[in-house]
Amino acid sequence: MHSEAVASRSADPRDSRESRNGTPQLDAVSLAIIEQLQQDGRRPYAAIGKAVGLSEAAVRQRVQKLLDQGVMQIVAVTDPLTVGFRRQAMVGINVEGDLDPVADALAAMPEVEYVVMTAGSFDLLVEVVCEDDDHLLDVINKRIRALPAVRSTESFVYLKLKKQTYMWGTR
Repeated sequence: MHSEAVASRSADPRDSRESRNGTPQLDAVSLAIIEQLQQDGRRPYAAIGKAVGLSEAAVRQRVQKLLDQGVMQIVAVTDPLTVGFRRQAMVGINVEGDLDPVADALAAMPEVEYVVMTAGSFDLLVEVVCEDDDHLLDVINKRIRALPAVRSTESFVYLKLKKQTYMWGTR
């Protein structure tokens, strides 16, 4: 994004306000900062400031606000295979009753990378990252299926991961 285009956008430190549903509404400059960090999470604030037309201090404040609001995280993303996790799977789960307690219990499991409440064939989808097949079996059989409201599961074991990206941008 060209700095002139971004600089012409609002540089007001009140860069985001909450919408009626409680989610932050981001201005163009905050979106541009997010895009800069998605390209390189270690990019210096001074470089981001130059790209978006703000001072280093203003960028630092905005990034902190975005982090505090839960809009984004800055993390190191690893390839599970390269750090000793040989088995990944998506598990579809059908639940009887309230989904929240089951989703909370799943989210507390260290092997569960994300939990999604869905509409369709499954009530919940969870991605599980395990050391090997025995570990995956233990997680599914002894921990997920042991949750009282879980009625059924279906596992989709990953054979090969062709694409994993967090670069969907801010559109």
